[in-house]
Amino acid sequence: MRLLQLFMTAVTAASLLGGTQAYAKTPADTLVVAKQIDDLISLDPAEAYEPTSFEVVGNLYDRLMKFEADDPTKLVDGVAESWTVSPDSKTYTFKIRSGLKFESGNPLTAEDVAFSLRRVITLNKGPAFLIGQLGWTPNNVAGLITAPDASTLQVTITADLAQSLVLNLLSSVVASVVDSKTVLTHEVNSDLGNAWLRKHSAGSGPFHLVAWKPKESVSMASNPDFRLGAPAMKQVVIRNIPEPSVQMLLLEKGDIDMARDLTTDQLATLAANPKIKILEAGGPDTLYLAFNQNDEKLKKPQVLEAMRYLVDYKGMADTFLKGRYTIQQSIIPVGFFGALKVTDYKLDTEKAKKLLADAGYPNGFDLKIDTFNTSPMPQIAQSLQQTMAEAGIKVQIAQADQKQVFTLYRARQHQAVLIPWGPDYLDPHSNAGSFVYNPDNSDTPVEKPVAWRNHWEVPAELSDLMVAASREVDSTKRAKLYEELQRKVADTGPYICMFQSVRQIAMQNDLDGFVVGMSNDLVFYQKVTK
Repeated sequence: MRLLQLFMTAVTAASLLGGTQAYAKTPADTLVVAKQIDDLISLDPAEAYEPTSFEVVGNLYDRLMKFEADDPTKLVDGVAESWTVSPDSKTYTFKIRSGLKFESGNPLTAEDVAFSLRRVITLNKGPAFLIGQLGWTPNNVAGLITAPDASTLQVTITADLAQSLVLNLLSSVVASVVDSKTVLTHEVNSDLGNAWLRKHSAGSGPFHLVAWKPKESVSMASNPDFRLGAPAMKQVVIRNIPEPSVQMLLLEKGDIDMARDLTTDQLATLAANPKIKILEAGGPDTLYLAFNQNDEKLKKPQVLEAMRYLVDYKGMADTFLKGRYTIQQSIIPVGFFGALKVTDYKLDTEKAKKLLADAGYPNGFDLKIDTFNTSPMPQIAQSLQQTMAEAGIKVQIAQADQKQVFTLYRARQHQAVLIPWGPDYLDPHSNAGSFVYNPDNSDTPVEKPVAWRNHWEVPAELSDLMVAASREVDSTKRAKLYEELQRKVADTGPYICMFQSVRQIAMQNDLDGFVVGMSNDLVFYQKVTK
């Protein structure tokens, strides 16, 4: 701990001084990452629902089913060592591995897994809808998730879903296994330990939480009892460095090991530095503009279609987004099962003007776009402001930190929001089930998916298509259903999907073993070596 405190003091001083002094290389057993992490709101797996939360929680907890660092595309058993499914595909029985321990030293049992799943449904925080899709509610979950003995977990679902989707849902972050004994000792006012677990960990993953200082840093220490072996790095420190220029400076000086948010120009410059290497991997994030359907003019099909023709997709992708994003106008990112590469829309001001005139807005209207205050969001917003002005739409850009924008969006207080979306698990339903699902458009629903955030009362045709895709057991037919759904949403939904992320991560040349998969929770630090 003392070493970590001294190190943190040194690198903090470096950033405050603008990097004008030389500092020692990071400790051999400590990985230091620079990343914008001001989106962190909670580290409770039942509540965490931001990109950075997913990443951190993914390294603190194990799950029933997992995608592992050796192959982040293949779903394998996690704390379960085997599983079977009843003939009617409703009851799943898992055998839990023996000898697993939580960071407290408590043994991990089937009852801990059952408690963790029931806890998510009972607390009913934002991400509860993920496993709530299995038909679980606060009223029925006690009887549907049971642990007949210490090594057996039995879960019964009431929904009709493909087996692959059920297992993918049980691999999502919200299904992380928490230490029931530890959590319950910190329960206050029947919160099942939620207040405590927001800033502490009680898991069995490769790391445990040392400290989270909001808008400053997250530090984790290795778990020597992790079932796949202790990580090589004794400490992982993720520092909140919103400014790409500061990230680059600290990386060049050796004060950090990895920079996660560099711009295209910075990455091009670093490519010539023999001490730095750049990892490139497919990214999961869909960058989109969403329109609140509580605004009557934004409900008009002609207006939504006009907006799609007022985006300079190619211009942005070929300049300041080059290497970081590719054009993808679908709600499902390329690389996922059933994903369709969609590039149907191009900048066409004249077509947009005609559509706006047909909708009754020949002179355009005022539009407020909320977005993050860090690159590349302001640049994208400014591009939209310029191209939309050509059709008379006067855009006001409102920038804030990630936490503020997420909070605004979840409260449905936006007119338009420019924001990324990362899938919660590796199945197309992860995106489709949120973008095209809104069973209760009231202000107090049980579930609050993306469609709800935008007041979108999803047409029955699209809802039925989404449900059919989630239930189809034939893989070929299921893929076709998702392709049809993607095209319909791209043409009629209250979203302009614009880009898919490409991960480009600059790091010290001696760093090896860092693995990233196709979702934000599949960022693996456990195999990193220097």
